Amino acid sequence: MHSRDTDRQDQEILELLKDYPMPTADAGFYDQALARATHEGTKRQRNRWMLTGFGAAIAAAVAAWMIGGLLLNDPQLPDAGSTIPGVTIAMEEPRTVNLVFASATALDSATLTVTLPDGIELDGFPGQREISWTTSLKEGRNFLPLTLVALTPAGGELLARLEHDDRDRTFRLRLDVT
Repeated sequence: MHSRDTDRQDQEILELLKDYPMPTADAGFYDQALARATHEGTKRQRNRWMLTGFGAAIAAAVAAWMIGGLLLNDPQLPDAGSTIPGVTIAMEEPRTVNLVFASATALDSATLTVTLPDGIELDGFPGQREISWTTSLKEGRNFLPLTLVALTPAGGELLARLEHDDRDRTFRLRLDVT
């Protein structure tokens, strides 16, 4: 019974509303409503794609950072000193070191320059750090004995530079002092 009363009231309200005039929509109302609806949808889509792109960029940056941290650590390079041949000499005790120069052909009038580190002297040349002379090399192996004396415990690197015509080659020898 209660539902019949409610139905009757609804019916009466509808009858009363029919008596009230309903305003008509302007000619551009529907076009504006559709334009707003599509504009709001496009704006939401654009915002969604911008957020998606921003999130993807952050994810890519984090992934690159992690890969860089894991894979691109300091490379384990060999110690530069270990690739250079070396000898150990005692303080103030002469030590003869043989340098070997291999030549494919005989070389006349080659210039040989020996550069010594601070605190190392060539026996017979006190106080000189660089000694140069002209020599000839035979084809094959050529030995150059150098008698070295350590005056300080610093050690360092001996350089031997061989020059002939327009070619030159530098040899390195690490010197450790005990």
